[in-house]
Amino acid sequence: MGRADARRAQRRAAKSGGIRRLFTWRKLLGTAFGVILLGMGAFAVLYMVVDVPEGNARAKLQANVYKYSDGSLLARTGEVNREIVSLAEVPKPVQDTFVAAENKSFYDDHGIDFKGTTRGLINTLSGKGKQGGSTITQQYVKNYYLEQDQTVTRKLKELVISLKVDQKRSKKEILAGYINTSYYGRGAYGIQAAAQAYYGVDAKDLNVSQGAYLAALLQAPSQYDWAVAGPRGKALVKERWAYTLNNMVEEDWLDPAERQKLKFPVPRDPKPLNGTAGQKGYIVEMARQAVLKQLDISGEQFDLGGWTITVNIDKKKQQQLEKSVETKLIDKLDTKKRKLDQDIQAGAVSLDPKSGAVLALYGGRGQNEHWVSNAARRDYQPASTFKPVILAAALDEKSKTQDGEQITASTRYDGTSKRPVVGGDRYFAPENEDDHDYGEITVQTAMNQSVNSVFAQMGVDVGMSRVMATAGKLGMDVEGMSVGPAQTLGSMGASPLEMAGIYATLDNHGKKVTPQIVKSAVHQGDEPLKLPDAIGDQVISRQAADSVTSVLTGVVDDGTARGSVRNAEGLLKQDIAGKTGTSDDNKSAWFTGYTPDLVTSVGLFGEAAFDRTGDDGKKIKKNAQVTLQGAGGGGRVNGGGFPAEIWADYMGHSLGKASKFVLDTDMGAAVSPPPSSHSASPRTSASDDSTPSGEPSDDTPTSEPPPSSEAPPSSPPPSPSDDPTSEPPPGPSTEPGPDPSTSIGLPDISGDKRPDNSAER
Repeated sequence: MGRADARRAQRRAAKSGGIRRLFTWRKLLGTAFGVILLGMGAFAVLYMVVDVPEGNARAKLQANVYKYSDGSLLARTGEVNREIVSLAEVPKPVQDTFVAAENKSFYDDHGIDFKGTTRGLINTLSGKGKQGGSTITQQYVKNYYLEQDQTVTRKLKELVISLKVDQKRSKKEILAGYINTSYYGRGAYGIQAAAQAYYGVDAKDLNVSQGAYLAALLQAPSQYDWAVAGPRGKALVKERWAYTLNNMVEEDWLDPAERQKLKFPVPRDPKPLNGTAGQKGYIVEMARQAVLKQLDISGEQFDLGGWTITVNIDKKKQQQLEKSVETKLIDKLDTKKRKLDQDIQAGAVSLDPKSGAVLALYGGRGQNEHWVSNAARRDYQPASTFKPVILAAALDEKSKTQDGEQITASTRYDGTSKRPVVGGDRYFAPENEDDHDYGEITVQTAMNQSVNSVFAQMGVDVGMSRVMATAGKLGMDVEGMSVGPAQTLGSMGASPLEMAGIYATLDNHGKKVTPQIVKSAVHQGDEPLKLPDAIGDQVISRQAADSVTSVLTGVVDDGTARGSVRNAEGLLKQDIAGKTGTSDDNKSAWFTGYTPDLVTSVGLFGEAAFDRTGDDGKKIKKNAQVTLQGAGGGGRVNGGGFPAEIWADYMGHSLGKASKFVLDTDMGAAVSPPPSSHSASPRTSASDDSTPSGEPSDDTPTSEPPPSSEAPPSSPPPSPSDDPTSEPPPGPSTEPGPDPSTSIGLPDISGDKRPDNSAER
C-alpha cells in the first residue's frame, strides 16, 4: 500500500470512529428509552386529567322541521329514527356479525388498538383523512362521548376514554351502546331503526345474513345502501358482507355448512319516515338534497337534526296539482281490471317564472309505493318537448338553411316523412307521426303539428353542437350527452323539473331560471343558509326567447294541444305557450306549457309495476321502461291527452286573472300569421307533388293570433337593452321527457267524448 492509500485509510478510520462515538448503541437505546418514558408520563398525566364525559348531543337526535311557504307545518323528520333496544333483543348471531366485521378481538382486548390508533394519528398529522383500525369500544366512544372532528386532541381523548370505559363497563354494555348509536344510512340511527329501514322487521327478527349486511353498512352507509349504490358500491358491500361471514366461520361463531347456504339479502326499497307519506315525502327529499348540495355535508350530519327548512311549495297549488292528477288520470285508471294501468307513473312540477320557486310538484303515488320521484327522474326522453330548444338555438344563433335563408317562424321546410336530412355527417331520415307527409310548410306549422322531418333538418342547419350548447344554457344537463341528429327527436333523458326550468327561461325572456325548492334553511343557533340565485344571466337573446314563446302559442291555439288546453275551464282568455311530446314506443308522454305567471311540466312514464313476460315472449323486469299504449282503456297515450288535461285542469284552477305575454318579436303565431311569400329552397324542400292532398294550403295561416296579444310591428315592446326596467321577472324550470312522434288521444272511460288529438307528436 502506498503512502497516499495509507493516509486515506487513516482518515476513514478516524471518521468512522467519530460517528461510532457520536451514535453508540448505548446512546441510541438511552434516547429511545427516554422518549418512551416521556410518552408514558404524558399519557399517565392525560389519563388522570381526562374523565369520561356525559353523552353528547349527537347521541340524542333532534327532528328536522319542514314548512310550507306560508309557514305552516309540512313535516317533521327524525324524531322516531332511533329506538334503543337491549342486547338481549338482538339475536346472538347478529351480535357476532358486528364483532366479526369491525373488531374480532373485541372480547379479549382492553378497548383500544394501539397500532390502528397510531396509524390514525399519523394520517391525521399528515392530512390523509380519517383513521382506520379503531376498536368497537373506540367507535362507541367516538359516537357517544365525543365529536366527529378529526384532530389529534380528539384521538388522544378517545384513547383514554376508551380505556376507562372498558374498565367500567362490560363488553355487552359496550356492544349494545355501539349498535344503538351507530348510523346505518336512510336516516336510521341504531339497529332497531336500521332493521326497519332495510328489512321491515324488528331487530329481534333479524337473521345472520341480514345482520351481516347491516354490519357491513357501517363502513360506508351512503355508498353501501343497495337502493342508491352504483355498481362499484354494490360490489364493495357484497365483499364486506362475505368478509364478515367468513370471519364468523374463522371464529367458530358460524357453521361452515350454514355459511355456504347463505345468500346476499337484498334490502327492500326505502320507505319514507313518519310524516312524509304521499307527496310530502317527495318534497322533503328534494329540499333535503338541495340543502345537502349547498352545504356539502353528509346526510349523516344533516339528519342529526336541528334544521328548520321552509320550502317554496304553495299549499293551495300543491293540493290542486294533486287533485288534478287524481281526477284527470288516477280516477280513469283501473289497476284491477287492466294490469297495464299499474305501469302508469305521473310526474309534474310547477314554477313561478318571476322567482324560480317550485310552487307544486307531483312525484308519484307516494314514497310508500314509489320511492323515486317522477318529478326529478331524468331517465325518460323529453321527445318533442325538445323541439322549442332547436328553434331557440336557430333564432339565437341567427342560423340559416342549406340555401342561406335565415331561419324564422315563416321559413319553409320540406315536411315529407322519412326525407333524408341534407348536410349532416351521417344518414338520418326520421319518420313523422303515422308516416304523414306535410310537403312544404312553415316552421310555425311544423311546430304546431310537431313535424319530425322539419326539426331534424333544422337541427343540422343550426349544427347539433350549437343546439346542445343552447340546451345547456337553457338549463338541460347535457354533460356527457352524445351529439347527433337523433337528438332533434328528444332522445336524451330529462325530468319534469328540468323541462320546467328550460321553458321558464323562455318565459323569462331568455334570462336563466333555475328551479328552487328551498325558500330558507336555518340550523338551530346558526345564521340562515345562503341559497343560490334562482335567476341568472341572459343566456339567449330576448328576441329569440320571445319568438319561441310566440311560436308555441300556435301549438295551443291551432296545434296538438288545442283540444285539451285552449278551451279548458279558466283558460279561454289566457295567453298560453306550450308543447306536447310523445316518446318512441310511447314509453312517455308530455305537456310542458306556460303563461306569463306560471310554468308547469307534466310527464307520464311507463314503468313496469312487476316482473312479467311481454307479448313477444321476452322477460320484463320490474321498473323497466314499458309502453303507455292502452292505458286507461284507450290507444296511444299522447302528450295532448292525459298530460295536457292534467296541465289544463291544474292551471285553470291555479291562475287568477288572465294575463298577456309582452313579447319583443315580430314573428310567430302570437304576433302575425306566417307570410306566404317565401318558398322553400330546392335543397331542403320536397318536390311540388309531395304535398299531401287534403292538407291546408301554405297560403293559409294555420294559427290565428289572439287579438289581445298581437303586437303591432310598428311599435314592438322595448328590448331589455332599451329599457331594463320593463324586463318581466324570471320564471321557474322543469326537466324534459321523451317524445318521438304524435299519438292518438285516449277515449274517456267515463263515456264522455275526449277532444280529438290525433295530430299529437
